[in-house]
Amino acid sequence: MKTFLMETVSRRRWPWMVAAVGGALLLGACGSDQSSLQDDDYGIVEPLEDTAPLGKADNAGVGALPTSVDDSDTQVWEVRNQWEDRNSAEAKKAGIGWPANSGLNWDEKYAKWIQSMEKIDSVGGYYTYDTFTLTTPWGKTLPAPKLECAELAMFLRVTFAAWYHLPFYLTSVDGHGTRVYFGHFGGRTRNGRYQDMPKYKLWYKDYSYMTAADIQRDGWPQDARLRERGLYGGGDDMDFIFEGAKAGAYFDEIYLNKRVGHFVRLLLSYFGSVNLVSSRNTYNLKPEAIRAGDLLLERWQKIGIGHTLVVKQVTPLSEGRLEAQLVSGSMPRRQPKWEDGASSKSYFTTEEMGGEGTNYDGDAYVRLGGGLKRWRVAKKIGGKWTNTWMAGDEASWICDTDYERLKTRPTEFRTLLGEVSPEDLRASLLQRIEDARNHLREYPASCAARTRREKAFADLYDLDADKFGMSKAQTDRTYRILDDYVFAELQYETSKTCCWDSSTSAMYQVIMDYNRQQAEDQCVEATVFKAVGGGYDLFKQFAEQTGRGHLWKDWSEDEPCQARDVSDDSEVEHEWIPWCEASQGGGHGDTCTDDGYESNDNPNQATALSEGTYPDLQICKDNDDYYQVQLATGQSMTVTITFDHSVGDLDMALFRGGDQVDISQGTNDVETVHADEEGTYTLRIYGYSGATGTYSLAITID
Repeated sequence: MKTFLMETVSRRRWPWMVAAVGGALLLGACGSDQSSLQDDDYGIVEPLEDTAPLGKADNAGVGALPTSVDDSDTQVWEVRNQWEDRNSAEAKKAGIGWPANSGLNWDEKYAKWIQSMEKIDSVGGYYTYDTFTLTTPWGKTLPAPKLECAELAMFLRVTFAAWYHLPFYLTSVDGHGTRVYFGHFGGRTRNGRYQDMPKYKLWYKDYSYMTAADIQRDGWPQDARLRERGLYGGGDDMDFIFEGAKAGAYFDEIYLNKRVGHFVRLLLSYFGSVNLVSSRNTYNLKPEAIRAGDLLLERWQKIGIGHTLVVKQVTPLSEGRLEAQLVSGSMPRRQPKWEDGASSKSYFTTEEMGGEGTNYDGDAYVRLGGGLKRWRVAKKIGGKWTNTWMAGDEASWICDTDYERLKTRPTEFRTLLGEVSPEDLRASLLQRIEDARNHLREYPASCAARTRREKAFADLYDLDADKFGMSKAQTDRTYRILDDYVFAELQYETSKTCCWDSSTSAMYQVIMDYNRQQAEDQCVEATVFKAVGGGYDLFKQFAEQTGRGHLWKDWSEDEPCQARDVSDDSEVEHEWIPWCEASQGGGHGDTCTDDGYESNDNPNQATALSEGTYPDLQICKDNDDYYQVQLATGQSMTVTITFDHSVGDLDMALFRGGDQVDISQGTNDVETVHADEEGTYTLRIYGYSGATGTYSLAITID
């Protein structure tokens, strides 16, 4: 969401999600980021979808637009270089990831750039994982942006092409059957500007003429309009730039040419994994040709559900084998997750990557278009821009209708990629499962996380049966926890929960507390968090009953939603044994011991405290502590918790009458909040990313 990070059913790309009136797109109301949509009605007619296989030459010789369109008002950036250049003056210069006179073409340099970006911890969010830094030609280094999985792949490719003035375009067909092209020349058709697409050359500034000395003297130029805007659907918070920053601010920081930032916002809004599958934009690659920057596309339905991963690193091993590592974004958006070699291999070898077998609809995976792919490159052929391949890559291409050849690739990757012991593979799958659970602890409505958890369990079932002689029931008894049953996998097309991207970690706590309360005396089967009777009244009422009504958010159509009017969500048919049977297997207990102030797991159970110091307190996993403090007129209060951050990162929030008045979410051993008005205050102490640990609480009242 990784972890196995999946792109959800697209929020913008299906005909039931929009209404076209006079050729103009009418976007439905979205609760998360309305401000970013104010001027985005450019007449685009959805869906932009074009997945039919091409066969024969696989589109390599099909011309698109005449190269003369480069000089039009819709131009986003000027093309000065060609992908196959090796010896031009520009190609001989040093760049990010390659030295001067490298002899590399620009497509090879793209791979070097992807591989050169360094591993760091993710920034913000409910839990920490490996991500990477983005390096720019101007010496800037930023944490990778929060994007969906397909968005990440497109963002990286477009960014490199724009920085180095290389030709680029993606093509698709809109809801009226018109072929459209989005690229360095803007948004166009064969007949001219597409609908009311921006005239980038006229509307936005390009500061690419600035030298390093200019930037040093005058500072980095900014586009105030771009800087305040985000991506459709929200969740693209980039607070590491400045508080409240969205994707537009990120783009403003990395593009001297502000036209590119505006273009990327639009491209990411209307293109997705369904377009990356299209052989007009990418082509199928033989396993042995893999390198950084290639794409791995997972497809297990004809429409809707898919996952895009980017090859981040390829390292030669002994005996001609390789280790490949993947990165991918997710929805709700977050920074890309960097997978290790073992986890990455499990992705490459799954049948949903265009291999053998069929999905539950009876569709052959190989015919759904998944697997290893490489970006096409735009070349000038016969006076037209044509998406084709590099001359040196033709021998690595596989025709998109050569199904017998394509479906062997997952099996080939089992041999090509480095050996992974059964123990290491199981550890990797368990980590993917836990990563998905962590994502649900932050976004409990996430259907993507539910699905990727169950796909990892499906792989774990096979591994345990093959290598460890364990049945599915034994695997469930050993590894299933209550969360898996509470957040059961849902059918995307028939579940309105899957369109809800703005659920929160506080809601997760409410949902789990309800289920634990139901099972206080004896085990009962989990109450699944899903829409029932059109809503979520059971959990909302429990939140209100336990003093957390202000923390519960009502359902919102964060993604235009086919299932918006569904009364009862539909669960996927589960392979697991019932929870009450699985929970008898042992190993499910919490080894954390609560402190003497329990039970204070919700505001209604808050322990009343006065001024003083309270040592030896304890946060257990997914179990908040609540305290209550009274302030009289004229009094002020400072509350501090101290703990060992290296053991577990704890945070603290302060509420008054249901309103949050202060919060402390630092990264050291101390958190502090303040209040200076009369009233009854509630403290919430909780673990970041499910952290546990002991802490000391000090209350000072003046």
